[in-house]
Amino acid sequence: MSATAVHSLWTTAADPIQKIDAPNIEYGQLSPTLIVIGAAVIGILVEAFVPRRSRYYAQIFVSVVALVAAFAAVVALAAGGYGTTKAGIAAMGAVAVDGPALFLQGTILLAGLLGVFTFAERRLDPVAHGNRVDSFAAQASSVPGSDSEKAAVKAGFTTTEVFPLLLFAIGGMLVFPAANDLLTLFIALEVFSLPLYLLCAVARRKRIMSQEAAVKYFLLGAFASAFTLFGIALLYGYAGSVSYATLAQVVDGTIETVNPALVGTMGNDALLLIGAAMIVMGLLFKVGAVPFHMWTPDVYQGAPTPVTGFMASATKVAAFGALLRLLYVVLPGLRWDWRPVMMGVAVVTMLGGAIVAITQTDIKRLLAYSSIAHAGFILAGVIATTPDGVSSVLFYLAAYSFVTIGAFSVVTLVRDAGGEATHLSKWAGLGRRSPLVAAVFAVFLLAFAGIPLTSGFAGKFAVFKAAAEGGAGALVVVGVISSAIAAFFYIRVIVLMFFSEPRPEGPTVAVPSPLTMTAIAVGVAVTLVLGVAPQYFLDLAGQAGVFVR
Repeated sequence: MSATAVHSLWTTAADPIQKIDAPNIEYGQLSPTLIVIGAAVIGILVEAFVPRRSRYYAQIFVSVVALVAAFAAVVALAAGGYGTTKAGIAAMGAVAVDGPALFLQGTILLAGLLGVFTFAERRLDPVAHGNRVDSFAAQASSVPGSDSEKAAVKAGFTTTEVFPLLLFAIGGMLVFPAANDLLTLFIALEVFSLPLYLLCAVARRKRIMSQEAAVKYFLLGAFASAFTLFGIALLYGYAGSVSYATLAQVVDGTIETVNPALVGTMGNDALLLIGAAMIVMGLLFKVGAVPFHMWTPDVYQGAPTPVTGFMASATKVAAFGALLRLLYVVLPGLRWDWRPVMMGVAVVTMLGGAIVAITQTDIKRLLAYSSIAHAGFILAGVIATTPDGVSSVLFYLAAYSFVTIGAFSVVTLVRDAGGEATHLSKWAGLGRRSPLVAAVFAVFLLAFAGIPLTSGFAGKFAVFKAAAEGGAGALVVVGVISSAIAAFFYIRVIVLMFFSEPRPEGPTVAVPSPLTMTAIAVGVAVTLVLGVAPQYFLDLAGQAGVFVR
């Protein structure tokens, strides 16, 4: 540190303490997040004070009411103009309240509501010891296979703690795409990541695999968080601030005041490039882009399927929202540096996910690699660096989230003696055993493939159109090739279900509760509506696609 900087710090410290103003918090603009976090705290109190026999229904009630109320708050803010003319910065510059933030928050809340429905399913297995069971361990603290676990199963215990954990994760996800400074970004990242690590470990069946998946996710997620935090430190050294607005001014060279304590490092391009790269790496880990995708197949396979469905949809929405804000608000002046790198990542992500998915024999691993390929398709819209690129990504994320939760909800229904029958060979002839379930799953697979009249086609068309208009025509060609490759394994599953002979010892299809039926029905309805009549929703995404700066 230079002598001038030391002198500046010393004189600043010697100044008399001024009156500290009370923080100005816009609680109304933050109401969606506050409602969800408040409900999560209430959920913890339910676990502590409500009798065990009543916790399940109390948790469902609290979760559903909170998510519906939070979504209503998002709609009210959007109707009040906070997504357009009244867009601004709340919480002393920490959180943006603008179109992209509200659109993504609404998507996350709806995905979370469907996630609650799938979490609450208790009709998946035959009646065991006179009690219905769900997808989660009877007692998460018990050792797999131990006497305590057997006693908990016999007593009909359920792990209702998953509901407040889900709400905490949703609360963090609501802040993540709206974060307007780097510290808020990191705090939101940890708030939604830690509950997901726990949720991955509490599967009722195959508990060892579930706990292994959670450990892998936690360790690799910790590395990603460390990269993100180190990148934040470097960008602070570069700009002297963690605020997105100040960072953007320093990057563009329009900053008016310089922090004397950081005069030796401010404007250092090495700090900027390395710091930005490390933060982007952490975000790419969350979206499951190659080469930061290695956790995805194992975690998707080992986690309880309702958790997998929620995580595959909502996490992508939140992480891509944060990535969009970072690249479009903080780093637009570096687009010629990050754009070629992101194009390379998009290419290997699309091709890698589609090609490796062909070799999979487990339906959950197949959907995991499918999600990797879809991350590449979404990156095509990010790379466009145009307003249409933002709106196309918003639309794609909304469409993808409903298809994903619907698909994983169907997976929970196909079962054998060991739980979920996820091996593809067991899905042979499912269309003859359960035509309706197979037809619904086929709709979701066709949407993943991007077949016309489904939301997948409208989403892919939107992002590819934006990428082509943004000068990434070569990337669009790769995307079309990847889509053709991906269509092969989607169609293969459909052929397996409808044109193969059912196995004598084949799986059964559980009769779901109205909650899971609602989640699947909403997924099918949204998939078809966004595919048949997407224009209104594309216009809505276009109106919401302007970031506040």
